[in-house]
Amino acid sequence: MSIKQFDFSKEVSEGKAYDILKPLGGFINRCKFKIKYVGTENIPEEGGFILASNHINLIDPMIIGLGIKKRQLHFMAKKELWDNLIVAWAFTTVNGFPIARGAADTEAFKYAISIPQKGYILGIFPEGTRSKTGKPGIPKRGVARIAAGAKCGVLPVSLYNDEGLKRHSKVTVRFGKLIPYEELGFTDEKPGREKEQEVTDKIFSEIVALWEEGHCE
Repeated sequence: MSIKQFDFSKEVSEGKAYDILKPLGGFINRCKFKIKYVGTENIPEEGGFILASNHINLIDPMIIGLGIKKRQLHFMAKKELWDNLIVAWAFTTVNGFPIARGAADTEAFKYAISIPQKGYILGIFPEGTRSKTGKPGIPKRGVARIAAGAKCGVLPVSLYNDEGLKRHSKVTVRFGKLIPYEELGFTDEKPGREKEQEVTDKIFSEIVALWEEGHCE
């Protein structure tokens, strides 16, 4: 499978495979980490929105998705992962889709915008890459661009791990409260770069605040 085989023209949907594979993901995570979920009551039970989190591990989408009990998570990942047959199949099967980093990937952005518009959850890592230190890095403007295009709210989430990604290390996943679209601060139909950065910084500051709470005992 290659990047060219992902069909961005298809209708966004959710299948049974995600729910079938979810217990397997849970087993893998229990073998690898000790995960604690906090604030799951803040996850809306219906309606489309963006879930934005810091990024520390390749399997972060699975870690976060397992904390969302009644809904499925769609997420974007770097297109290079689709060069690997097994990874491409696995990610596509569980609602993942590729995006070119550092480029204007129009098809991927349109697809991303359509996810919350259709009433689903879109997972985004604003940093665009995994942190090598485990600490939140520098966010890019993509999360604000998609929120503006979809006119949807954003749910901040943090992944906290202070032991390194070794086996059985503790990971705390903390879900914050949804920031409604009206409170993101957009004032124009098509916000410029400065406004996009301002909104992105606002979203990411919420993620960092959650991260700074550390582990939940």
